[in-house]
Amino acid sequence: MGSHFIANPYNDGPGLDFRDQSAEDRYGVPENFLEVEVRNPQLRLRNGTKYVDYEILCQTNIPAFKLASSAVRRRYSEFVWFRDALERENTAIQLPPLPPKVFTNRFAEDVIETRRQGLERFIQICAGHPLLQTRSKLLAPFIQDPQFNKDNF
Repeated sequence: MGSHFIANPYNDGPGLDFRDQSAEDRYGVPENFLEVEVRNPQLRLRNGTKYVDYEILCQTNIPAFKLASSAVRRRYSEFVWFRDALERENTAIQLPPLPPKVFTNRFAEDVIETRRQGLERFIQICAGHPLLQTRSKLLAPFIQDPQFNKDNF
């Protein structure tokens, strides 16, 4: 992918000449990409206990992630454990907060959606952090492994 510079008429410095780029250069897959989405909350009932779990979709070509495409389900309590474990594993990195614990109306659609958005923001920031991508032993398995078990970490 060759870069060609031309004089920019609006500035004294050089500018990138997009006319010489191929369509593949302009619209092709970036060298490294990572897309993480939290979606599809599901209300569950297990052993008389209600809870919501969320689907984490991941698409990437970053080598630290073993799968190019994955989908796993996680509960809020697993995100809480994950954040605490990630914080212990990477003490120099300031992690974003999780959405707060909800004590009333926690199964209301608007509460679940607000939580989903907060979990997505949290996981996107963590997954996008270059040091966590390369140094964390927890990040990729939490996002990608359907058999993830916190007792193994």
